[in-house]
Amino acid sequence: MLLNPLCPLTTAKVLALKATVLLLLTLLIKAKIRITAFSALGSFLLLIQTLVFLTISGGLVLAAGGAALYAMQQRRPAAA
Repeated sequence: MLLNPLCPLTTAKVLALKATVLLLLTLLIKAKIRITAFSALGSFLLLIQTLVFLTISGGLVLAAGGAALYAMQQRRPAAA
C-alpha cells in the first residue's frame, strides 16, 4: 500500500500516530522523573533513620555505662 500525501485520511492517521507517540514519550519521561525523585526521597529517609538509630544506640550505651559506673561506686566501700 503506497501512501498518498494528498489523501487527508492518511494524513490524519499519521498525525494521530505522532500525537500518540508524543503522549507516550511524555508519560514515560514523567514516570522516570517520579521514580528518580522518590528514590532520592527514599535514600534521604533511610539516612535519617540510620542516624536516629545510631543516636539512640549511643544514648543507650551511655546510659548503660553510667549505670555500671554508678553500681561500681555503690559497691566500693567508703575508704575515707
